[in-house]
Formats: sequence, structure tokens, C-alpha cells
Amino acid sequence: MPRILGVDLPNDKPTHISLRYIYGIGPTTSLELCHKAGVDPQRRARDLSDEDIARIATILDKDYTVEGPLRRQLHQNIQRLKEIGCYRGIRHRRGLPVRGQRTRTNARTRKGPRKTVAGKKGVKEMRG
Repeated sequence: MPRILGVDLPNDKPTHISLRYIYGIGPTTSLELCHKAGVDPQRRARDLSDEDIARIATILDKDYTVEGPLRRQLHQNIQRLKEIGCYRGIRHRRGLPVRGQRTRTNARTRKGPRKTVAGKKGVKEMRG
């Protein structure tokens, strides 16, 4: 099982698929990486030589922000938004959707499980 940047890559999958297990590498980047390293993207990850793995790791270190540094960078960006108190930062702080989605209904992923409010049905009875 090849190991790159502390991530175990699955053996039985093609190299370009296995590389996607590294945080920050998607389909396009993995193919680009294989091309730069001179590795056949369809070759199984178990067939990679130590030299191939070293070449891929070197290119990743030099040209791409992945894994720990990328996670840290994203966290710092969100932290900065919170500190300056902009709209997006406030939404992050309150745990609400950040990108303009509606919150009257839906948004359950960000808001968490429903908090039922007592006496909500009484509004209809008062009108009738």
C-alpha cells in the first residue's frame, strides 16, 4: 500500500483514482500529477515503484498545497472572516448557511436537528 504525505493509497485502484484520497486532490489534479510525474494513470497503485512514489511526493510538495497545510489555510480563512465580523463570518459563527441559501425551511445540515417550539400551532386557532 503506497503512502504519500501520510495517506495510504488503495492498492487495487488505478493511480489517478488512488491519488484522490489525498485531501486537496481531485480528478483533474490527479491526472495532471500523473502526467508531470511520468506515471501511467491507469497503472494500479500497487505497481508503483518507490521512485514513482518519490517523484509524485516531490511534485506535490513543490507545486501543490494539500493535506495539513491546505486544511490549516482554509481554517485560517474562516477564522479571518469571523474576526473581521463580515456577513460571511457572522454566518459561520452562528452555524447558518453562508452562501445565500434560504433558512426558513431546509438548511438542516447547517442548523442541526429541529428545536421544536411550543405553542406554534396556536396561531391558526386564534384566526379561525
